[in-house]
Parts: sequence; structure tokens; C-alpha cells
Amino acid sequence: MAYVLLAFAILAEVAGTTSLKFSEGFTRLWPSVGTLAGYGLSFYLLSLVLKSVPVGTAYAIWSAVGTALIATIGILFLGESATLPRLLGIALVIVGVVILNLADARA
Repeated sequence: MAYVLLAFAILAEVAGTTSLKFSEGFTRLWPSVGTLAGYGLSFYLLSLVLKSVPVGTAYAIWSAVGTALIATIGILFLGESATLPRLLGIALVIVGVVILNLADARA
């Protein structure tokens, strides 16, 4: 159940970050509200996850998967370039999360 909550925490963080892009420095009401709601829900869910998942693992997954998703959204929907270094960076983030999970599984 903790990893399901973590997935929702990641999605809320991605929604908050995407809203932040459209808030124009918190000058637009609804994107600003979306930013605050997304981050608030994300941190709340992350706090629940931390009751049963080690903080290093939970935060690594939360931040890395969120980063990879935001970078992908930027490429697919916001006109950001899909350069080789950017794609390699996304791949490395994902590989890093997998390695951390494997390390925890063996500990």
C-alpha cells in the first residue's frame, strides 16, 4: 500500500510542478492554487509513505521519478528539446532508482 501512496505522491508533485510552470510567478490564480494543492497533497502522502518505507528510498523514488516525469512532460508537451544528453539524464535517473531499490531489497 505504501508504494501505491508513493505513486500518488509522485503524481501530485508532478501536477504541482506542471501547474507551477503555468502560474507565471504566482500571478495566475488557478495554476497557483494547483501548485499549492499539488505540493501539499504530495508532501502529505509522502509523510504517510515514510511510516513504512525508509526515508532514503522513498525520497529517492519520489524525487527521481518526479524529475523523469517532468522532463518527459517538458519534451512531449512543452516544446523542450529531446537532446541526447537530456534523454540520457532521464535514463540515468531511472537506473539510479532501480539500483537503490535493488540495494534495499538485499539489505
